[in-house]
Amino acid sequence: MTKTADSPPEAYIAKVGDDDLDFTLIELLFYAYRDFTSDPDAILASYGFGRAHHRVLHFVNRRPGLTVAELLEVLRITKQSLARVLKQLVDTGFVVQVQGPRDRRQRKLYPTRKGHDLALELALPQSRRIHAALEEAGFDDREAIEKFLRAMVNPELRAQMDGPDAKEGSGRRDEPG
Repeated sequence: MTKTADSPPEAYIAKVGDDDLDFTLIELLFYAYRDFTSDPDAILASYGFGRAHHRVLHFVNRRPGLTVAELLEVLRITKQSLARVLKQLVDTGFVVQVQGPRDRRQRKLYPTRKGHDLALELALPQSRRIHAALEEAGFDDREAIEKFLRAMVNPELRAQMDGPDAKEGSGRRDEPG
């Protein structure tokens, strides 16, 4: 049998049956994530920031007073990666670091007004996209979607989602004086 450009060698074809893999949902998640991040990506680019900046700003805004150690645990990135991104956010006035009251080595993170405003600017198109998708799909059971998304997170890491202000409101608390 002659191979054409459209037929890969047998060695490259997966030996797993279609019943074993949910390619449809996998691909839908990839496409949804691509478009879910596209609007914030455009906003971030105007600041010279990327998705790592977005994630840091999101969690600092949602959980003011979050420590660097807690943020590392949530984001599951290296200290080196966080240090670079955090330095940029601090240097440009989006985040402030405050020494812990009991442990001077501890650094608590707070959004500045500018950081809070940017976090909301980034969340707004994502929130609109979610609401439009729910409406288009005719899906009214938000709780079922939340349960599904929580179930996608590794069980041992789910407690991270239940931190202070993780569920309700803007997460805004008084910023340090």
